[in-house]
Amino acid sequence: MAFLIFNAISILLVVLFTSSNADFNQYYYPLWGLNHLTVNPQGTELTSAPDYQNPGNHFELDYEFLGTNGTVQTNVYDNDGGHREQSFKLWFNPSQDFHTYEILWNPHQIVFYVDKIPIREFNNNKVRGVDYPSRPMHIEASLWNANWAGVVDWSQAPFIAHYQDFNFNACPAQSNTVSQCSSDRYFWNKQTKLNAAQKQQMQQYRKSYMSYDYCSKSATSKPECAWNN
Repeated sequence: MAFLIFNAISILLVVLFTSSNADFNQYYYPLWGLNHLTVNPQGTELTSAPDYQNPGNHFELDYEFLGTNGTVQTNVYDNDGGHREQSFKLWFNPSQDFHTYEILWNPHQIVFYVDKIPIREFNNNKVRGVDYPSRPMHIEASLWNANWAGVVDWSQAPFIAHYQDFNFNACPAQSNTVSQCSSDRYFWNKQTKLNAAQKQQMQQYRKSYMSYDYCSKSATSKPECAWNN
């Protein structure tokens, strides 16, 4: 098993544009590892090989695919080093076809979706002393060999990740705050919480497919565990 991490910080983010069926070259650009990625001539698909940089303490929302065993790990960096992992053994083989992985981020909540199914909710509990993402963010993706995930079997190389549909909805960020993006005129701000049907669906999928939850152990639990699912 090759324990490489496909790290997709895929955010309905607070920068730049509203994009549908985006051309990668129009809205994105490489930050590093230029020799490890290719984009097809139409700009509709990106192929990436291993590369990674450590950004330090920051806000971040993650999808991380652990090797090829069908496990996706979600993580939240809340102006710190993260360690809010919740992992799911997916109900499909993610290496066989493209699937949709989305993150809703608004002033009320962060929701992780897989194929439109909510699997994780992180609520804004700033009034209770829990920090909450409040700065502009960007979308970033990489492929890297994380020591904590296990030993890489390099005999199985090359390791390739494929991306399609680089879509996002966002408002322009004009300073180091996202307060200007909290208006109800943006559709993503109108959802303040999951409805009853979404809650039930999320609970069902978490019960069936969640394999790890940082909130389940006192050694890894954090204050927000009392109010987040």
